Amino acid sequence: MTVSTSTLPRTDTDLAYQRCINPRCGVTLPVDRAVFSCPDCGDLLDVIYDWDRLPVPSRLSDFEAKWSRRLDPLCFSGVWRFHDLMPFVPPEKVVTIGEGQTLLRPSTKAAQYVGVNEGNLLLQYEGMNPSGSFKDNGMTAAFSHANMVGARRVACASTGNTSASLAVFCSATDFGFKAIIFIGSGKIAYGKLAQALDHGALTIQIVGDFDDALARVREVADRLGIYLMNSVNPFRLEGQKAVMLRVLEALGWEVPDWIVVPGGNLGNSSAFGKAFQELHYLGLIDRIPRLAVINAAGAQTLDQLVRSRGLLWNSGLPDESISKAYYDHLDLEHIRASTIASAIEINRPVNLKKCLRALDVCDGVVRQVSDQEIMDAKARVGAGGLGCEPASAASVAGAKRLREEGIIAPSDRVVCILTGHQLKDPNATVAYHSADREEFDRVLGSRGVKRAGFANRPVVVPNELDAIIRTIGLYSDAPPTA
Repeated sequence: MTVSTSTLPRTDTDLAYQRCINPRCGVTLPVDRAVFSCPDCGDLLDVIYDWDRLPVPSRLSDFEAKWSRRLDPLCFSGVWRFHDLMPFVPPEKVVTIGEGQTLLRPSTKAAQYVGVNEGNLLLQYEGMNPSGSFKDNGMTAAFSHANMVGARRVACASTGNTSASLAVFCSATDFGFKAIIFIGSGKIAYGKLAQALDHGALTIQIVGDFDDALARVREVADRLGIYLMNSVNPFRLEGQKAVMLRVLEALGWEVPDWIVVPGGNLGNSSAFGKAFQELHYLGLIDRIPRLAVINAAGAQTLDQLVRSRGLLWNSGLPDESISKAYYDHLDLEHIRASTIASAIEINRPVNLKKCLRALDVCDGVVRQVSDQEIMDAKARVGAGGLGCEPASAASVAGAKRLREEGIIAPSDRVVCILTGHQLKDPNATVAYHSADREEFDRVLGSRGVKRAGFANRPVVVPNELDAIIRTIGLYSDAPPTA
């Protein structure tokens, strides 16, 4: 792919660098190093910019001019048209497949379900990305960094969406990237596994869950010098900032009252907090929205640590004895994450500390919702025309919970992030709406889902014209026409 660089500033390596998130350490590294944890203390790394020396636009609306240059791959990308706000890579090293062509739209049915005023519940639909999930926002940034440092073998652990996105980027580009994917036993939806297999990735299934797979892939990447694509990679999070930039763009650069996002590995919430912190520092927004991070009840680490045990950002020095004690408890009791929302079925989120920072920056809250609440919310989202995978619906279920608690007001403008496409996990959707009780119990009943209060079940009729016409007349609001 030929990328025009005439409209974008070049990136000088001294204008962007990596820095340890731990204020007691603060080690800095150049951006052309493929290191994904601090070499001194082992903590997370941030990508930092010398904003005073960078050509930052004076207003966000200046980005609208990029829309007229649709033949320029960087301007076409819903990530790289915001290159000025993530200038860690030279434009000619960018790897893009046209990610970020997503939309934000209001949903009347979801607003009624949540309990906010009509027009105030908006769904950011990341399922429109090439691989069908939000992961493409981060993958384009990570692949661009990999390309910049000359890496060609790339690896990840995945519950599904990360592996699908990684496989798509490897197979859809001509840079010679080779994909290696680690998955746990029975912990990946077939809709996502199909993508990894179809796009030619080497897929390694280990006995264990996502947390086990992530531990192994980090060891393997370190031993073999393979570029790691999980969200512990700080460049992944740089790309995911673009989701919030597109939300603001769709709102005419007005800041909403709430951003509600599923939990999981906490990459999105971390990236969103960083985006708003930077935008506010640069004077491009006058206020920061509140952030709500929603866990599934079967993967409730963040909720347990923040709400039950009082873990806080504490200026970058959270009390790590709190999280250690909780993780020790999980190990002692052999507790594994378990939820129908497989994309957020994670017990040990690698971006915990960055999420704590985002909660601090955005005056955030944390909640957990049951699989029953997730599937009901998913059905209402689907009834409004945007199908999503179960994990996505956690955001809508969480917004409803916060509205019931009076934390979200009916007049608040609320943006819920739908992270993945409906067909990522079709088994859950079909089981919820099916009249087949055995299938319902097999797929959902074992997860604690007891009812399908918003099911749209198929109607079984004889193979007879009159019977079909009578059924249509009975179930359809519109009368039959001659």
